[in-house]
Amino acid sequence: MVTPEVFDRIERAGIRCGMPAKSVRQGLVVITKVVLRTGRPPEELVGDDIVAYRTWDRSRAGRCQKGEYAAWDLLRDADIFRNEPSLKEVLLKGQWPTTELVDRHAIQCEHVRDALVRYLDERRPGLDYGSLRNLASILAGLFWADVERHHPGIESLHLPNDVAADWKVRLALITKPGQPPRARRSLLHIYTQVRSFYLDIQEWATEDPSWVPHAVPCPIRAGETDGQVKARKKTIATMHQRVRDRLPHLLQLVEAAERDKSEQAALLNVAKATPVGATFLHDNAEYIRVHIKNSADRVVIREVATGTQVDIVRRELEAFYAWAIIETLRHTGVRLEELLGITHLALVSYRVPATGEVVPLLQIVPSKSNEERLLVVSPELASVFASIVTRLRADNGGTIPLAARYDTTERLVEAPLPHLFQHKLAWRPTVLSGTTVYKMLKQTLELASVTDAAGQPLHYTPHDFRRISPARPSPAGCPSISQPGYSATPRSPPRRPTSRSSRKT
Repeated sequence: MVTPEVFDRIERAGIRCGMPAKSVRQGLVVITKVVLRTGRPPEELVGDDIVAYRTWDRSRAGRCQKGEYAAWDLLRDADIFRNEPSLKEVLLKGQWPTTELVDRHAIQCEHVRDALVRYLDERRPGLDYGSLRNLASILAGLFWADVERHHPGIESLHLPNDVAADWKVRLALITKPGQPPRARRSLLHIYTQVRSFYLDIQEWATEDPSWVPHAVPCPIRAGETDGQVKARKKTIATMHQRVRDRLPHLLQLVEAAERDKSEQAALLNVAKATPVGATFLHDNAEYIRVHIKNSADRVVIREVATGTQVDIVRRELEAFYAWAIIETLRHTGVRLEELLGITHLALVSYRVPATGEVVPLLQIVPSKSNEERLLVVSPELASVFASIVTRLRADNGGTIPLAARYDTTERLVEAPLPHLFQHKLAWRPTVLSGTTVYKMLKQTLELASVTDAAGQPLHYTPHDFRRISPARPSPAGCPSISQPGYSATPRSPPRRPTSRSSRKT
């Protein structure tokens, strides 16, 4: 029997957790439909009920109904879903088993398919998930699936010379409909991975006889991978040129970010003080505040001259974080995933025993290099972090919300932490995504009008800041501190570890 008291408790829980009234109503509608569909009262619902309803609704209407995420969070906030993660975590597939990574390429020969699965299982413990997916894509997709597609019926890893030669010709070019063929830049890397696959099996067959049927001659000769040194030098030269092109314009980009942050904050303050429907002047432009139904927390304005309408609250947030991201990247040189992983807990201090000086440090969690690092926090960077912390506390009742970051490389949801680079997505605190960071950088670059010597727009990536970030000396007596630096010759990227057999080539 469904009682109104249960729905009242659910509604109060949503409002207490900061969910907008519109989202609360949409969530209650979904909960009501799930109750009618299952025949059970709200307090007996489980996570699978919402997921099953979502699947049914998507198959019926072709899209999901608004309110499903709200319904899930309402049931969690009301303590009905006691041990359930967020709906996003439930819907994320996470890391695929090795069999699925191989089977997605529809390999026909079971003999070869099983060998690929077994080989990747052997390599999996020593690889991160992103590297494993890349290796599976090369061996099962670019290599064997392509061979089967052009030579049906082939059933052995021992390729005839003409089959191997045809595959190499096809691999050398990337062809897409409507576009001219272009050379594949990763050709030598693919050759190396395929050669490592064959040589690893040959080595393992000396210790494990079960590998003997797959220990066959490699279609990639040793000399065909000799161009890696030359390709690496070319890549380094390209990175050097990127630094030379972008370093002179860095100050221009920084100034554009600071100017946009200040302008958007001033415009937001004026817009907030203006009644809905009224016009106001700001910076020689006339605006009108637009009424948005059921959105009391939004401040939408329209420029009278151009008719451009913008949510100034969101625009000011983007300008603020664009400034904070650029400042953090240029003062630390951290990678993008390291930037998004910075939390309030990562800001620590160290007292130098010899002098008693207190040194503020930034703890960088292990990422690509799998090493934890400590970076000295400069006064400029400390001011940036203080601005972020102050803003988050002001918007969340004096505390920094806990947000769970989704690691797109490892396909895992991390534990909730007080991340600094977070925003509210609807009502949920969410860590900024890599796509959002690139979008903010692009907007700032358009405002800065940064161009190269030929007058073409310059595009910065987060990794560009890593190469051009200035070196900062560390006080004597500090613990082991890793600090990126810029010199006349930009730093080369670290070498990626390879298998034993690939090193022999």
